Amino acid sequence: MFKCCISRRAGQSARPSARPSANDQTTQLESTMTQRALITGATGLLGRQVVKEFQRAGWDVKGTGFTRAKPPSIMKLDLSSEAEITKALDEVKPLVVVHCAANRFPDKCDSDPEGTRALNVAASASLAKLCAAKSIFLLYISTDYVFPGTEGDAPYEVDSKPNPPNLYGDTKYEGEKAVLSEMEKAGKAGWGVVLRVPVLYGEAEKPEESAVNVLMNSVWKAQEKDAVVKMDHWAIRYPTNTEDVARVCEELSTKWLSTEDKAPIPTILQFSSEDRFTKYEICELFAEIMGLPLQGMQANTEGNDPNASVQRPYDCHLSNEALKDLGINVATMDFKDWWRREAKAYRK
Repeated sequence: MFKCCISRRAGQSARPSARPSANDQTTQLESTMTQRALITGATGLLGRQVVKEFQRAGWDVKGTGFTRAKPPSIMKLDLSSEAEITKALDEVKPLVVVHCAANRFPDKCDSDPEGTRALNVAASASLAKLCAAKSIFLLYISTDYVFPGTEGDAPYEVDSKPNPPNLYGDTKYEGEKAVLSEMEKAGKAGWGVVLRVPVLYGEAEKPEESAVNVLMNSVWKAQEKDAVVKMDHWAIRYPTNTEDVARVCEELSTKWLSTEDKAPIPTILQFSSEDRFTKYEICELFAEIMGLPLQGMQANTEGNDPNASVQRPYDCHLSNEALKDLGINVATMDFKDWWRREAKAYRK
């Protein structure tokens, strides 16, 4: 087990103790000799990879879903019901819960604010409260959209002040605060950790699961006769592969549970690729990989429409420094190389 020196930043809290109490450890060890994890949102783009990564690392893993749940491999769980959450935690007896479930598409959030707040905020608070009561470590997946993305502000550190530009970012930030607050109220400060990530891509059941993957469809649409596809060439994005995020989740969980040389872990962390693109540049790359022309696509440099209901940030680049301080590997897959390998699945 390696040792590391952690640089603490203003505004971050950590567990007051270097390890769980004796009673907590006894409860955990009695529940199982195998490390167990529960992954919410396991039918989604990220959740599926988190399940696979924990399995690869030797964990006993159970995933949850709702509309796409397929028992017994993925158990159905209504996160709006504390009774159902309690039952799931009692059945699985996890040491770790990774909370991937969320309404994460800004336009869909805006069209269903009540449902979005119920899942992104209220359900996260309930899950944190119940995990705290059962001495379970909770890793809450958040977003770079907690920041305004104003030109010239990035990169954002973990202690940079959030100011979400839209409802999605607002509910995820409220979810962050709810998770950390519930842990503190229960005397479990540090048993909940927030991990902010940017736009994700990766192995998808359908391209629409990812705001990156779906751009391949846009490239194909641009091949149609007389096509005029306008594509944003203003906002900067840092697409990050779900396999890399899943690995970081597993490494953080393993580090937190370690009983040797354990150091406090900051309660807010961030992980992002350094690959930098606009959506139009991603489409250019896809067209190059596929050997396709892109005359049917127009670069749109106008930025946000001030009358649009959903405002997008210009640049929400997340700093990885806090993860580096923990000794977590922040290397990511090369975006272009990954898509060169994957593109064959889209050939007609």
